[in-house]
Amino acid sequence: MTTTLDPSSPSTALGPRRRWTILAVCASSLFLVGLDTTVVNAALPSIAADLGAGALALQWIVDAYTIVFASLLITSGALADRFGRRRTLLTGMVVFAVASAACALATGAGSLVAARALQGVGASMLTPVALAIVVTAMPDPRERARAIGVWSSVFGLSTAVGPLVGGALLTTTAGWRGVFWLNVPVAAAAVVLVLAVVPESRAPRPRPLDPWGQLLLAGVLALGVGLLIEAPHLGWTSPATIGLGAVLLAGGAAFVACERRVPQPLVDPSLFLRWSFTAAVLGAVALFTALSATLLFTTYHLQVGLGWDALTAGTALLPLALGALVCGPPSGALVARFGPRPPLLVAALSTATGGVLAWSATQADGTRVPVLLLGHLLIGVGLGFGNAPITNTAVSGLPPARSGVAAGIASTARQVGSAVGIALAGGVVAGERTVSTSVSTAVRGGWWLVVGCGVLLLAAAAAARRRDPVVR
Repeated sequence: MTTTLDPSSPSTALGPRRRWTILAVCASSLFLVGLDTTVVNAALPSIAADLGAGALALQWIVDAYTIVFASLLITSGALADRFGRRRTLLTGMVVFAVASAACALATGAGSLVAARALQGVGASMLTPVALAIVVTAMPDPRERARAIGVWSSVFGLSTAVGPLVGGALLTTTAGWRGVFWLNVPVAAAAVVLVLAVVPESRAPRPRPLDPWGQLLLAGVLALGVGLLIEAPHLGWTSPATIGLGAVLLAGGAAFVACERRVPQPLVDPSLFLRWSFTAAVLGAVALFTALSATLLFTTYHLQVGLGWDALTAGTALLPLALGALVCGPPSGALVARFGPRPPLLVAALSTATGGVLAWSATQADGTRVPVLLLGHLLIGVGLGFGNAPITNTAVSGLPPARSGVAAGIASTARQVGSAVGIALAGGVVAGERTVSTSVSTAVRGGWWLVVGCGVLLLAAAAAARRRDPVVR
């Protein structure tokens, strides 16, 4: 018999041990998604050699997943609130596992791109839905903040160790296909644990589905993320980019107009009139712009510039993973006790300082590896301290009955930040390489992008408030 958890009913409250077990199980889905976001990057050269994929095909092997994933996050969260979060989570895991197997069995670039898009569909049901389950299971704000701290450390760890895991798998006989086969047993084990531990939960009074809002939002997000990825190659001032930008603005205006006319919209535009909520969304974009830029700069510099193999280059990111893992739980504790501002300040200063150190380590006459590793550590500290208050502020802005939508908004902001980081960092490297043959010189200027993200986090910290009224 399936247990149904109604967040509005105290009689269904779970014990502490059960609540934290639910967190551990749900975090496994987060680890799976975060790992897959970055692990594929290390495998791209092997994929190109095995499948004969060109540069454009390789780009879409990465982008097909990102675009579909980002476009469906909020919609998946809304559907989970209505039809059941555990049911949606299990569906997402099955889709993700089947798509991963299809990726591993792909015989050409086209079939791999299609399978990656299907992976994005499954992933969109995992991150926001699993977080919504945790939020529902932990109604106490302080306990929830501590739980989100642990949650954030798992996500930071999974994203940062992706290149290392990918490099390790590439040294085995499994090759690049092992990167995708890895997901299948992990997802299968997660399905068993969810069935055994996680209760069903849904909104006690489901909101209307708002189909036009969902379609417009998915279209706007897909076009926006796709434009960020393609604009550096098309040219930011090219007619195609300008035309797509105009369509994006028109679509965004249509979405806002649609949501303002719907009695119960998918995303209430008035949310963004609240300083703390808007700061959380912008802070998530800044934080994950810094993370994705760091991963790209490091991979490019160490593998292309210095000739390191994928496993060794991935090892250089271990300090970043360590910082994210260790600092997530204390960040959640700080949010629970003092609110979001103190950990956001730590995150801002750590991220900016890490960017400065990475810049100083990347010299034209050589690379100061210990200084670079210290910079990675501080950027990881920034990720660990920043993710928890940002996520907690976003999900606390809506009642538990709408936690799926709230988690979807927070997850979407992270994905947009990742896309922005890839686009801007790729543009920096490509632009610098046209005037210099030194990889170190090309990468060095880009670290100021990470410093700028730290400054934006300072602005988010300044706007953060300890308490903010919940939208009903």
